[in-house]
Amino acid sequence: MRHTFAFLLALALIAPAATLQAQASFDVPGAVDAAGRKVLTFVNRDPPGQRCNNNLQVASEIANVYRLPIQLLPTSLVPHLPAPSVFYGGQMIAADGKDHNGMSSFQLVADVLELEGVPKQAKPGLLFNEKVRKEYDDLRGMIRSGGK
Repeated sequence: MRHTFAFLLALALIAPAATLQAQASFDVPGAVDAAGRKVLTFVNRDPPGQRCNNNLQVASEIANVYRLPIQLLPTSLVPHLPAPSVFYGGQMIAADGKDHNGMSSFQLVADVLELEGVPKQAKPGLLFNEKVRKEYDDLRGMIRSGGK
């Protein structure tokens, strides 16, 4: 009985430490705006590569649906952060060589924003309008294929 209690106590002390380590925070400049809101940050290579272009497209889709500050930073301004990468406040969503290898998606970012309770736009922007969306998807296709 005494050993079981000691084991459970040790487990109770270790579990929060493991959780804190998994939720490590990064030193992202401008991670919080003047109003105290977390900022969605996209770090891109100079000049942007394909994954960086994808992340910029995700940023435009997110801005079309959610009301939150978004910043785009070139890696030359934040050399201590991997590029490409995406952060919400100091929380990493995707990073080169780490989670999702730096490649984000609308759904990946939206899931984090939903969990955080980020407010949505009163009315989605034109990006999801059928005609505009087709042109947007055609442009995305050209970017991904290198304009070929």
